[in-house]
Amino acid sequence: MKRPRPTSPPSISSTVKPPLSPPVTPILKQKLHRTGTPKWFPLKLTHTELTLPLTFPTGQTFRWKKTGAIQYSGTIGPHLVSLRQRPGDDAVSYCVHCSTSPKSAELALLDFLNAEISLAELWSDFSKKDPRFGELARHLRGARVLRQDPLECLIQFLCSSNNNIARITKMVDFVSSLGLHLGDIDGFEFHQFPSLDRLSRVSEEEFRKAGFGYRAKYITGTVNALQAKPGGGNEWLLSLRKVELQEAVAALCTLPGVGPKVAACIALFSLDQHSAIPVDTHVWQIATNYLLPDLAGAKLTPKLHGRVAEAFVSKYGEYAGWAQTLLFIAELPAQKTLLQSFSQPINKLDESAEVNETSCDTLKP
Repeated sequence: MKRPRPTSPPSISSTVKPPLSPPVTPILKQKLHRTGTPKWFPLKLTHTELTLPLTFPTGQTFRWKKTGAIQYSGTIGPHLVSLRQRPGDDAVSYCVHCSTSPKSAELALLDFLNAEISLAELWSDFSKKDPRFGELARHLRGARVLRQDPLECLIQFLCSSNNNIARITKMVDFVSSLGLHLGDIDGFEFHQFPSLDRLSRVSEEEFRKAGFGYRAKYITGTVNALQAKPGGGNEWLLSLRKVELQEAVAALCTLPGVGPKVAACIALFSLDQHSAIPVDTHVWQIATNYLLPDLAGAKLTPKLHGRVAEAFVSKYGEYAGWAQTLLFIAELPAQKTLLQSFSQPINKLDESAEVNETSCDTLKP
């Protein structure tokens, strides 16, 4: 199922202290190389292993921007990169715009994309267990689960709580702007994600003035809690990649503003907890329609969250979170339209259901 994981490049944290407003470009302590004319290279991931529109604008991350027809750009540590897919090209291509080392950027990108995991093998296994999944996967190939930096993922999902896409993106852009500026692409500014130390120098009042509302206290409280961890907050978060899912979720839930649903998102999208199932009302509807029909019409309660997660794991196994991600994506409006265009209709959820566009939260307009 897995290919050997490439050695991850060492993380480089910004230790500079720019003022909050406006953020300024800090003095570099690492040498960054900025390219002139973009040079594109094959990433050795085919369209069946990675489809950009089924991976980036699906609520896993809010820091990557669409910068071309089928092109997305973002930062991974100190690396600013773009990914694109073009008709006729079998492989996805990448371009490094700014980096400490082009080779390190490639390794970081492969790690971020969970490239060691064969999507074809997973989809084949899931399809044997669930014919409906096999039909969906035939039309929605290449929907990968990302392996994000845990701190970056945590802060993004603190912003996502009871929020809408536009506002989440605005908040995440504000947080990002506190980090090292790496470059501009297609009118978007890109920054290295700020360090814990930099985040600790932003007050709750400053976050509130930036439009974070009640989430401001959760972000400052979580940053303070992480800084108090023995060995450091980043190390503590990374250590959760080595424990069982239940322990990881319980540990995350000790942080201000993190409940079981947000914890499951962080676990799945950054902590190698591939069986984590983020349960919201839409995942609940998928579960009651196809996995737990006896619970149809019941109200989702904290106790039933566990039953939903167990049902997904029982059906799909240790990578159930990847299966749930595709089933969720299939319910997004754009993908529903695509699926309905095929001659063999696929069972859909109740058309009256409101479908959001984030993997972990109920969005409001």
